[in-house]
Amino acid sequence: MALLEIEDLHVHFHTEDGRVEAINGVNLTVDHDEVLGVIGESGCGKTVTVLSVMGLLQSPPAEVVRGSVRFDGRDLLPLSDEELDEIRGDDVSMIYQDPMSSLNPVLSVGRQLIEPLVAHRDISKSAARERAVEMLDDCGLADPERIMTEYPHELSGGMRQRVMIAMALITEPKLLLADEPTTALDVTIQAQILDLLRDLRAEFDTSIVFITHDLPVVSEIADRIAVMYAGRVVETCSIGDLFDSPLHPYTRRLSESIPSLEGTPGRLPVIEGSVPNLLDPPEGCPFADRCPEHHGDVCDSVVPAVTPVAGPHDDHEVACHLYTDLSDERPPWPVPGAGDARVGDRGRGSTRDAADGGRGRPGTESTRTRDGRRSDGGTGGDRQ
Repeated sequence: MALLEIEDLHVHFHTEDGRVEAINGVNLTVDHDEVLGVIGESGCGKTVTVLSVMGLLQSPPAEVVRGSVRFDGRDLLPLSDEELDEIRGDDVSMIYQDPMSSLNPVLSVGRQLIEPLVAHRDISKSAARERAVEMLDDCGLADPERIMTEYPHELSGGMRQRVMIAMALITEPKLLLADEPTTALDVTIQAQILDLLRDLRAEFDTSIVFITHDLPVVSEIADRIAVMYAGRVVETCSIGDLFDSPLHPYTRRLSESIPSLEGTPGRLPVIEGSVPNLLDPPEGCPFADRCPEHHGDVCDSVVPAVTPVAGPHDDHEVACHLYTDLSDERPPWPVPGAGDARVGDRGRGSTRDAADGGRGRPGTESTRTRDGRRSDGGTGGDRQ
């Protein structure tokens, strides 16, 4: 059984302009001792999804229309605030995207760090304080004793971000929801935080949902990737498949946007158009009007089902009519599977050769960070 299972989650926001369908049938799983990376453009629903897990969506205007969020087999959505308080900050912790608005401005850093330990552990305040100082030091903050006495407004943005990370990790949670935890940090501290998260995972089997726009960063820590677009998950795959064999046209365009350190410098590919207005979502595929592989009425009228793709890995799924039975079109790029482009359990024959418009992996080895080299590719934007 997976540690976290999100099934058919629908979340709407009721605004003065109308109903915003922010999340439309999201399905995600996170196994024990696994890091799931979640990527996508701003506004695609990444943050709303994890806030739904924490039960932190403000209602109104937010409304969870249907779906389930099971943590360790227990559905979190029907729980009261009192029941959720036993889980939040203990078994499940979250690193929030905006530390200035998430930290309490009238409480010292030390008091805010000690609070989750005192609330969820049988520990004295002196022992909790000692542990808090250690965690601040682990997160790369110089003079942690002094920082314990200071207030959020006295710290820089990067320092506040590291305080938020320390607060989330201090109870050694089973599941960590990290919403762009390294965005405000320089590359040195960024690497230090990623090492800290890896150590936490190794020592306590902590599972992590890692939200980011930075594809090279997520390649360093994630086992699997979920690509979101307009409130839906359009592709899930291993981290290797994200770079070697992306299948959804949107995922492929994202991977092509990673700068390469080799070859002739030039203009990076961009995705024309903009994300659809979720006040009036399209009837068919939400990516249809921006898709370079758009192929007719089926894309405009039918939402593509999430389809497993046969190949070397069992966990590659994609929501695109290039891989369903509703279209006669085939992807113009190689599909994993030793020359057999079967989709799910259905035979499709072979796809067109890469020379007919397909391509291999996006970029070159220099765009990957697992080989020790870095490049600053990403999905754009800084908020969800």
